[in-house]
Amino acid sequence: MTLIKSISGIRGTIGGAVGDGLTPLDIVKFTSAYGTWAIKNSGIKKIVIGRDARVSGAMVNNLVIGTLQGLGIDVIDLGLSTTPTVEVAVTGEQAAGGIILTASHNPKQWNALKLLNHKGEFINDADGKEVLEIAENSAFKYADVNDLGSVTLDNTYLQKHIDQVLALPLVDVAAITKANFNVVIDCVNSTGGIFVPALLEALGVKTVHQLYCEPDGNFPHNPEPLPENLVALSQEVIKNRADLGIAVDPDVDRLCFVCEDGNMFGEEYTLVAVADYVLKNKKGNTVSNLSSTRALRDVTESAGGEYFAAAVGEVNVVNKMKETNAIIGGEGNGGVIYPELHYGRDALVGIALFLTHLAKYGKSISNLRSSYPGYFISKNKITLTPEMDIDALLLKVEEKYKNQPHSTIDGLKIEFDKEWVHLRRSNTEPIIRIYSEGNSETVADNLANKIISDIKEILNLND
Repeated sequence: MTLIKSISGIRGTIGGAVGDGLTPLDIVKFTSAYGTWAIKNSGIKKIVIGRDARVSGAMVNNLVIGTLQGLGIDVIDLGLSTTPTVEVAVTGEQAAGGIILTASHNPKQWNALKLLNHKGEFINDADGKEVLEIAENSAFKYADVNDLGSVTLDNTYLQKHIDQVLALPLVDVAAITKANFNVVIDCVNSTGGIFVPALLEALGVKTVHQLYCEPDGNFPHNPEPLPENLVALSQEVIKNRADLGIAVDPDVDRLCFVCEDGNMFGEEYTLVAVADYVLKNKKGNTVSNLSSTRALRDVTESAGGEYFAAAVGEVNVVNKMKETNAIIGGEGNGGVIYPELHYGRDALVGIALFLTHLAKYGKSISNLRSSYPGYFISKNKITLTPEMDIDALLLKVEEKYKNQPHSTIDGLKIEFDKEWVHLRRSNTEPIIRIYSEGNSETVADNLANKIISDIKEILNLND
């Protein structure tokens, strides 16, 4: 069993001993800590909650609601929802924050409490540490019987979220309707099965083939929207002669597409394509994390904007976007952040902007993909002994490549013209993750192997 306590929330596998998994007692403990922090931080006794469709969701939901009520907090329960919808609802309800009950792309045995501040954004490092400290010290006090919180069930935010997406100036419903798209969707039997069809109908997409859209939490495949998990979607696109396939993860904040020929558009290129469309209509800056494709930088600079890299993690990307006044940003895992609506990864916004772009482009999705710079990312890792000083190791690699452009804001990223390699230590295990990118799979792999060889050489020198 696993329980991971991080600054952005608490996630773990359901069951096991207290402190070893996400047990009922752990759920109550960390909800109590977060509720206590939220009241202290905002002075507001109202919190929004929503959940994905995973099997443990109802159980976790009941525990969270009861605990918040016990703290004297009024709860707005959105029921089956999405991460971006809860983010939108926090500001809409002027709440102290929000809790999203989802383990995102993790398998069904996982669940999590993802924590938002009063802006509907993930809590930052300092706030996260404060929540963990409150939990560690059990520094919470529950309300008297006459001061218990209330619960309001609110199912209006599906439509409110969609209405806000449709109201965006760059979302062109008429163009999408006219394109008469034939679409296949894979919603991995979670809440995307409710929200994505509703959005597509509102956008005027009349032909939608639904794959795994029953929100019962029984994921038919690994829920992370990676190529190896989207074989059925690819086959359905070809079978139905569809224009494209759309896949989202269980909490609908990641998005990727399948081309009409069954090939993957590439989750790295979800943000690239959406940013390309936005930049065609408004000059501005963009942001992605250090492990995302260089293609976003190329597209941004060709449009006259400036690209900025952030440390890995949504909160870091959002902070950099605010700092640089970026008009769009996100992550290479298919996460699109469009601040004109809100500062959070939002697959619904991504779908609407992408379909508008594709409709106006007037050609196939595979033609659109081929219009972008062709980069390939290789993902590797090296397992080290627990006592290994990873920071010292990264310093030695940095010294070796000190004459190359490099960044140390998150591990070590080294640039070689248009190729790059990014080394990051894991927060949960003694490994170094190695991401490399080049203009072919071979180039990316060779670059990764060169850095891995350097690391092994350094380690041998230390023996």
